[in-house]
Amino acid sequence: MARTEYYDDPSAPAPNSMVVAASAVVTDDAGRILMQRRSDSGLWALPGGGMELDDSLPGAAVREVREETGLDVEITGLVGTYTDPHHIIAYTDGEVRRQFNVCFTARVVGGELAISDESTELRWVAPEDLDGLPMHHTQQLRVQHFREGRPAPYLG
Repeated sequence: MARTEYYDDPSAPAPNSMVVAASAVVTDDAGRILMQRRSDSGLWALPGGGMELDDSLPGAAVREVREETGLDVEITGLVGTYTDPHHIIAYTDGEVRRQFNVCFTARVVGGELAISDESTELRWVAPEDLDGLPMHHTQQLRVQHFREGRPAPYLG
């Protein structure tokens, strides 16, 4: 199923759902960030996805990272909350969502890196090389806030 992301676009369709989601900036010992190329959009993104009814929010981030990358992670902090009503995601099945995303920081504690059906490529990327990857504005914002080393989480 393909998706199209809109940001502050008057031609975006009206949302018909709200999804609570979690994502994670997973880093390795060298300070590189784990990025995935999404199979539904072709863009690079942090691993993450929708919260399920039996998840906690940090648990959703851990589960999504495992499902999308094969890695087991431990949550270590909070990058921020992302609830911009101008960000709309439209899927080919007719769902048009607003997303409430909480982005965590995490470190790897096990597992093996493996591509899932939600990604076409996984890559550890040095922070200075992130600007060369095609990413949606909302993903760039999360990475930027992480890289800034903010003293408090972004609340938006």
